[in-house]
Amino acid sequence: MPRLVIDTDPGVDDAFALALAARSPDIDLAAVTTVFGNVGLDRTTANALGLLALAGRPDVPVAAGAARPLVYPAPHEADYAHGQDGLSGGAARLPAHPHGLHRLGAIDLLAQTLRDSPTPVTLAPIGPLTNIALLMATHPDLRSKIDRLVIMGGALTGGNTTAAAEFNIWADPEAAYRVLVEEDVPTVLVPIDLTYRCAVDGAWLTTLRETGPLGEILESFTPSYRAHYTELLGHDCTILHDAVAVAEAINPGLLTTKRMPVTVQTTGPGRGAVIADQRLNVPLSPGYREIDVAVDTDLDGLRNWFLTLLGRTES
Repeated sequence: MPRLVIDTDPGVDDAFALALAARSPDIDLAAVTTVFGNVGLDRTTANALGLLALAGRPDVPVAAGAARPLVYPAPHEADYAHGQDGLSGGAARLPAHPHGLHRLGAIDLLAQTLRDSPTPVTLAPIGPLTNIALLMATHPDLRSKIDRLVIMGGALTGGNTTAAAEFNIWADPEAAYRVLVEEDVPTVLVPIDLTYRCAVDGAWLTTLRETGPLGEILESFTPSYRAHYTELLGHDCTILHDAVAVAEAINPGLLTTKRMPVTVQTTGPGRGAVIADQRLNVPLSPGYREIDVAVDTDLDGLRNWFLTLLGRTES
């Protein structure tokens, strides 16, 4: 069975992503590592522990990683969308985790998981890429143990944090440059250009709530997040960014991808922007790397797949 590790900063959409992986019968969720991002590291780590306990997977080891970016502090978190606890005020509803944090930190747990795995492992970073950059820098011998990276991040036609930058890449552009441009690991980037198109509406959330206890509590995490996107976009919607990326990690080919040379801006007003060179028949420019970028999917099919998986009664 394919093995998956999720690196995450829960976060409402991360909660949905973790629940999908925890309930999927098609992958072995080998570990979860946490990073700063939507809220601070202490909160993202507590949320990850509680979410795995909620989904019936306390057997999955959880390790805490980077509390800040590689170089410059991120100017702000995303509590304006996710709430101060990262889950629209619903974190108090999470059950206690019976085991707590793994004895190793995130980088060491990632390295151990890769090293000990009999087959290559898919890594799904759905927060800032700090932990992944540190893993690559400190354990270059383990690149061959990574089947592929499925990364939620980036924006090709305009950001959600600045005019140019999406939050995860903006939060640590230096780490993103190292992972997306400097590393030679098969990579799928899932940008907000696609995840916005995969939005779910109030009727979908009502259906989710009616699927059972997990669906009910996941829906309860959405009020401030849903209100943020409803105000931002002018209609009732919830954007499950990270769940879209984890869907591709679980089910390769669920998203349609296109090969593109990309780079990451680390200076100036475009800091944190992912730039894709979509010109035809030109040589690869210095400072770019060709990766697969998710550009399309069966939108209704994806939403229905979410409901089917989240409504499963067994882990």
